[in-house]
Amino acid sequence: MKPLCLLFCATALTCHAQQPSLEGKAAKLFEQMDLNHDGQLDSQELPDRLRAHFDRVDTDKSGSISKAEHLKALSRSKGPDAKTSPRTIPSGIEALLDLPYADSDNPRQKLDIYLPKTRSSEQTLPVIAFIHGGGWKGGDKASGLNNLARFVQSGHYAGISIGYRLTNEAQWPSQIHDCKAAIRWIKANAKKHGLDASKIAVWGTSAGGHLVSFLGTSSDVKELEGKLGKHLDQTSQVTCVVNYFGPQNFLTMVRQPSSMDRSKGKEYPEALLLGGPVQEREAAAKEASPVTHVSKGDAPFFTAHGNQDPLVPFAQGQELHAALQKAGVPSLFQEMTNGGHGFKSSILDERVIQFLNRQLRGISAEIVTAPIVVEERK
Repeated sequence: MKPLCLLFCATALTCHAQQPSLEGKAAKLFEQMDLNHDGQLDSQELPDRLRAHFDRVDTDKSGSISKAEHLKALSRSKGPDAKTSPRTIPSGIEALLDLPYADSDNPRQKLDIYLPKTRSSEQTLPVIAFIHGGGWKGGDKASGLNNLARFVQSGHYAGISIGYRLTNEAQWPSQIHDCKAAIRWIKANAKKHGLDASKIAVWGTSAGGHLVSFLGTSSDVKELEGKLGKHLDQTSQVTCVVNYFGPQNFLTMVRQPSSMDRSKGKEYPEALLLGGPVQEREAAAKEASPVTHVSKGDAPFFTAHGNQDPLVPFAQGQELHAALQKAGVPSLFQEMTNGGHGFKSSILDERVIQFLNRQLRGISAEIVTAPIVVEERK
């Protein structure tokens, strides 16, 4: 069993026994994950890798995690002699961690590469690049391993997890400048690592879904490329996009019903990203919305969205799908019936594998996108 401190601190802050104010850091992490600012964490606000431990931390079985339960879980697993365990790399995978892509020492501007240990010396691997969620204010590239491992272990893919600057450090468009610099770095270093630079899929959840959608729709928008890194001769164009419940149009989302009050205040995630409420930053909000940049020739998309998502309304995924179809861009839309802000489904996994195999390996498949019913959390 992994220590709870790793599970509840790896998202945005690394907790070390030697560092001061451990409780303060844990409290800050709680606030970062509490996307609707109600003082509680429900399972849908937790990153994918933490949900399996929800019941263990929810000690009063109220259906949500209080700050006290969060801190107590941390204290139970963090004694004075405790040590932080290194990241566990699954068997069959070689990991190259914390590689800088923007010619800087910023720990957020780094990526991790995961390669299969066994492959032909002449084989170049298509890439699946994962971008984490967390409301642009939390999360960490370490979470990418859980999503990428099965693809890398198959021997058919390389996995790359991309970090980017959060809103406590930089506002839009810094986040997409980072992601585009990372894609350019991957292409420039593809030969060194045995990668196929012409076959790069990007996959993201929530805020990561927004960023991968932006990568898929904006490679022809020169003013949003940024000037980070040494590889400006490369393009940021990607082969295909897997978008899980990412925001797509900030101007419509601010008016759509959700558990987060976006009608006032400056502390909700999009306001922090844009430097002010959407209503006061409409030009920036429009520019930062992937639907704004949809055009013929964009990368093919696979979008999955829960129709009960309390944070990013289901209509966001529908709007993106409609815009892509109108522009003639190949787009598959997967409704997750009863799905919230995050879900698990072996059927969905299989459909995503089919999509990636078709786009990156040329394996033909008829992909069914009939709604998938997600079991409600008990």
